[in-house]
Amino acid sequence: MAAGNAVLAGIAAADAICCKGLGRCFRGEAHRQAAELLRTASDKGLQHKKLLLRLLDLKDAAHYGFSGFSKTDAKKAVKIAREMVDNADAFFQR
Repeated sequence: MAAGNAVLAGIAAADAICCKGLGRCFRGEAHRQAAELLRTASDKGLQHKKLLLRLLDLKDAAHYGFSGFSKTDAKKAVKIAREMVDNADAFFQR
């Protein structure tokens, strides 16, 4: 559950960066396309895109409980989400 919430937090942080940087955010089901929009939203867009893609790699397993999702994977999701949220916070502080 924590990993699923972490993925959602990372997606929300990406949306916030896009809204501030571009005045819009991605609307659709294909979150990987959102990562491309995120890349254009700030001067650290490539870094943000990579973080979001790493989270999205964990999304299905975190949300739907596919076997093989370990405690290590959950910790990784939380760590990446924290970095994504911190990046969004820093972007808003400028």
